[in-house]
Amino acid sequence: MYIGTSLFLIALGAILKFAVTATVAGISIQTAGVILIVAGIIGLVVSLLMDLSARRRAPGEVEVVREREPVGRERY
Repeated sequence: MYIGTSLFLIALGAILKFAVTATVAGISIQTAGVILIVAGIIGLVVSLLMDLSARRRAPGEVEVVREREPVGRERY
């Protein structure tokens, strides 16, 4: 999961947990909201850890300078 998806799950879960007052037979909307919040938090932590470890492994900026050969013949 990426960071944006995790934030979306957290927001959707918070809406279901705190803002929705409707009831559905067979499922608790508030419990589904809590599950989405927890899944979003786990996804956010995993995404941040992966991003941090990828930045550590990536080499720093390296500038490559190459000498060019002349395109045409020199005139004397």
